[in-house]
Amino acid sequence: MDQTYTSSRRDFLQKSLLATAGLLAADSLSVLGAAPARKRRVAMVGTGHRGTGMWGTQALKEHGDIIEFVGLCDVNKGRLETAKKMMGVSCPTFTNFEEMMRKTKPELLIVTTVDATHDQFIIRGMELGADILTEKPMTTDEGKCQAILDAERRTGKKVTVTFNYRYSPHRQKIYDLLRQGAIGTVTSVDFHWYLDNRHGADYFRRWHRLVEKSGSLWVHKASHHFDLLNWWLESEPETVYASGALENYGKNGPFRFSNCRPCPHKAACPYYWDMTKDARLMALYAANEQHDGYLRDGCVYKEDVNIWDKMAATIRYANGVHASYSLTAYSPYEGYRIAFNGTKGRIDAWIKESGAMKMEPYDEIMLSHNFGQVEYIQIPQAEGHGGGDVLLRDRVFRNPTSPDTYRQSAGSRDGAMAVLIGVAARKSMASGQPVRIAALTDLKPAAVKA
Repeated sequence: MDQTYTSSRRDFLQKSLLATAGLLAADSLSVLGAAPARKRRVAMVGTGHRGTGMWGTQALKEHGDIIEFVGLCDVNKGRLETAKKMMGVSCPTFTNFEEMMRKTKPELLIVTTVDATHDQFIIRGMELGADILTEKPMTTDEGKCQAILDAERRTGKKVTVTFNYRYSPHRQKIYDLLRQGAIGTVTSVDFHWYLDNRHGADYFRRWHRLVEKSGSLWVHKASHHFDLLNWWLESEPETVYASGALENYGKNGPFRFSNCRPCPHKAACPYYWDMTKDARLMALYAANEQHDGYLRDGCVYKEDVNIWDKMAATIRYANGVHASYSLTAYSPYEGYRIAFNGTKGRIDAWIKESGAMKMEPYDEIMLSHNFGQVEYIQIPQAEGHGGGDVLLRDRVFRNPTSPDTYRQSAGSRDGAMAVLIGVAARKSMASGQPVRIAALTDLKPAAVKA
């Protein structure tokens, strides 16, 4: 993918999938009369929006010929039955995780629960014989991180972390440019992420508003961004110094209520959200509130909000690169700006995802050469986290052993290093001092990733 893209990214993805399907068909015909391969046995714990969509309906649509769901598990029995219908599967459902694992014996367990509970399902899943596919973040603190690493070593099973951002074509192009030495040796990075008043606000409606459940946006959201840095730089973080504040949501609101639907302040609240217009979320959550009391359209001004809505960090990498990072969760637009400074030039990208500014049908990367020309590389946009979702699912389910040219597959070490930057940021905020990554687990940051 060294060339500038000229066709739509959607066409690219469709052609990739067709090519994959053709190869599989050829393989199946190479042995005349051979029986079709047995489908891989898959189970899922956590049947919310992400699990049933990204890893349920979409995975089955693309790879239903090679995978089958043998069990679904959730603490909410009503949502379980809704998820089963949405996914169109006939497998049994369970509210008891141990029972599901022992009765269904899956080969692969998909973990899409509340972030702070990932560790218990990842660890026990491996102990009961399954490989693990977990949503990011892998977990929420250093103790749980160490426990996962220990369990993987002990059981011999494999943890895969679903960092879909690695797979989107414009990010892959940046990876290419850096590997090719387009700007020489990278010395520093400026990375600033903006969440808008729609998407950013949504984290404060949900369980993510609580540090004890999400690890804060330092972990839940920013682990995506930190993984990109680790992947692009092919190095690991060494120290983190951070600051942050809660200045817009939570206690800062002029009024508050339990949730949006019955709220008496609808007319005055800039964050009022009419969940009734989303049939899928109404079916998954509103229709099943009586089972666990979870309000999907919770008030962004709740007093219990204890995460931060603005954050900044300085990260020093083991290879000497310094990265400056920030996240704002109440911006008028969404997207990110990133710049890589090198000994021979600079790479800039302003990736626009929403907002009133002019939106182009492509993502643009600017490559500036010291004492030379400036190049503009335009890459057509696509749905699904920049086109990454479909490619990640293809890697996970259909081509897990194919050559990983761009080193996009992420394991437990990748998951840990992304999480530990956020954990270190929280600790730095509390202490006012830089925090060493090596002090958090037994992982020692590598200057060059193996």
